[in-house]
Amino acid sequence: MEVAKFLALPTILALFVLCLHFISKLVKLRKDPSLNLPPGNLGWPIVGETFEFMLAARGGTLVRFIKDRMEKHDCRVFKTSFLGDPMAVFCGPAGNKFLFSNENKIVQVWWPSSIRKLLRTSLISKVGEEAKMTRRLLLSFLSAEVLRNYLPKMDIIAQNHIKTHWQGKEQVIVYSTVQLYTYSLACCLFLSIEDPIHASEFSSKLDDFLKGLLGFPINLPGTKFRRSMKAADEITKEVKMMILKKKLELQEKNVSPTQDLLSHLLVTPDSNGRFMTETEISDNMLLLLFAGHDTSRSALSSIMKYLGAMPQVYEQVLKEQVEISREKEAGELLQWEDIQKMKYSWNVASEVMRLLPPVAGTYREAIKDFNYAGYTIPKGWKLRWLPGSTHMDPAYFPNPEAFDASRFEGEGPAAYSYVPFGGGPRMCLGLEFARIEILVFMHHIVKWFKWDLVNSDEKFKYDSLLEPVNGLPIRLHPHTIIDSN
Repeated sequence: MEVAKFLALPTILALFVLCLHFISKLVKLRKDPSLNLPPGNLGWPIVGETFEFMLAARGGTLVRFIKDRMEKHDCRVFKTSFLGDPMAVFCGPAGNKFLFSNENKIVQVWWPSSIRKLLRTSLISKVGEEAKMTRRLLLSFLSAEVLRNYLPKMDIIAQNHIKTHWQGKEQVIVYSTVQLYTYSLACCLFLSIEDPIHASEFSSKLDDFLKGLLGFPINLPGTKFRRSMKAADEITKEVKMMILKKKLELQEKNVSPTQDLLSHLLVTPDSNGRFMTETEISDNMLLLLFAGHDTSRSALSSIMKYLGAMPQVYEQVLKEQVEISREKEAGELLQWEDIQKMKYSWNVASEVMRLLPPVAGTYREAIKDFNYAGYTIPKGWKLRWLPGSTHMDPAYFPNPEAFDASRFEGEGPAAYSYVPFGGGPRMCLGLEFARIEILVFMHHIVKWFKWDLVNSDEKFKYDSLLEPVNGLPIRLHPHTIIDSN
């Protein structure tokens, strides 16, 4: 009992400090009558509307949460409070364009303190020129021009994954099974980890890390955040050991500088000639392992749901992929030209990500007072954009609840209306990596199997990232004839 009281004391003190911080912000805002703040509700002290937002995210009603406030307050921007900070939520293509095009001018990237503390010195915490240089350095490996060289390896990993974890099974849980593929791919390309047992151990640590990513950063025994911190420490410690080993291998010329992302970062300086420190490399590796496998796992799970629920869409994807295989020799691996032919398959994936974006938006911070839509946004306010404010808007996507892959034909959706990967200087680093990863998997899975959903009504929720509530169990039906490719 005494121990419980002792452990509770830091929590109470932390909440008290947060409460004072929040109240001081409210007092400052109310003292200045010149401020014409966006309409909305700041909610309760400290928590604001955090719990309402999280309940909507985990209940699969996040779009409704956004639409209700857009209709009640203003469809362009409204105010709320999240994790102790007043926040303006920007809506519609105009809101997306404003935030994406004003990076480092009047806004800059911001993340809740739980994310900042877990991802430390990675790109996620950098702003200005430092962020640009780090981004360019990472993109020099993650660009389409470089990744095309790794396509054969990605193809082999996908085929081995399906043979090992899908072939011979009557039923699989998609979310957990697909994770084995996305994580194996990230481990191989980023760290040259090819041992499945080693990759699985890494994956379990990353799951612990993910669970405390978004929430109050209370670092006490038994909390999700403490488990996340422990997992982050274990992963970065192991990556640093890999760095020492890789440095020696590079010095002795036992490995190529292009073997993996880790080798690339160790031998490549930024535009100022500076090399990343070991801590920066390990923190950025943690970021990319998380982003490179969890967001793709979410996207592939939702794609499998729609292909299982819509036979006519599945048949068209299958037709496209079989035509690509017929032009290849038996056993020949996918080439870059094959990926470019998968236009309908990528339109399907894009439509799925419109309906179920893997990430529920990100954050910015006002670095100066500015006006938007006739309202004052004070310096220091947190800003947020969410794909749901445009992806389900009938003004940009007629009959938005319906699945229609043709929306992405020709010029596609209006600018800034389709934003599953964000936009501007902070657009997702792994966009091209994700596109290849998804298309390679689609190519093989539809040629091996048809499937149906165990529960056609299964919902998806956001628990940090998008995931099916029950993991998306499916029944597999192998094709009578399986193409050798």
